[in-house]
Amino acid sequence: MKRAHVYVSGEVQGVFFRDSARSEAEDRGVSGWVQNLPDGRVEAVFEGEPEKVDEMVRWCKSGPAWAKVTSVEVDESSVSEGEVPGDRGFEVR
Repeated sequence: MKRAHVYVSGEVQGVFFRDSARSEAEDRGVSGWVQNLPDGRVEAVFEGEPEKVDEMVRWCKSGPAWAKVTSVEVDESSVSEGEVPGDRGFEVR
């Protein structure tokens, strides 16, 4: 299992980024969460099968149709043996 902690910059608030991320994550069976930050960025954590998490990170580089993503910062790690990944599901905060 893989975890990616992502910060997305650009015009990413008020463009359905969070709801679209939830839908994309659920379609891929990825758990985690997404939230707006006060500085205008979107923060998300994706956990699941490595290839599915990688797909979510790639999706963040463009986001939904109305977003204008300028940069994506990613911190990747493995989910430790015996650790329960995420909240089991995907939450918009």
